[in-house]
Amino acid sequence: MASIKQFQVTFDCAEPELVARFWCEVLGYVVPPPPQGFATWDEFDRSLPAERQGSAFACIDPSGVGPRLFFQRVPEGKVVKNRVHLDVRAGTGLVGEERLATLEAECARLVALGAVRVQLLRADGHNESCIAMQDIEGNEFCLD
Repeated sequence: MASIKQFQVTFDCAEPELVARFWCEVLGYVVPPPPQGFATWDEFDRSLPAERQGSAFACIDPSGVGPRLFFQRVPEGKVVKNRVHLDVRAGTGLVGEERLATLEAECARLVALGAVRVQLLRADGHNESCIAMQDIEGNEFCLD
């Protein structure tokens, strides 16, 4: 039986390109090249039927290590907590005040991009400190 080596994370959202570009900035990801035969993603998008225009966007890790992120437009808005979320690893290996300072600095950068700070979760003896946040459409993620 073959094992899967790659995967993509898919987000349901209202504005795929807007949310994708937010996550590009958060993670240092990039927009992949447009499909062959198209000079830009806008040109490709205009070639689609009107109902599909603006319905999807993606971003990729330029190193090829991280998963592709795919954003697809859905008609309904977000109404409940995510069952799956991303952990943005800004403080790996750090503890105490050094970890908190690193997380706070990264949190300030992400808030400037449109993220919302929800709550600081302090170290509790089992887990290190992290900051619960939301992206520009309210999807939860952890800054840890």
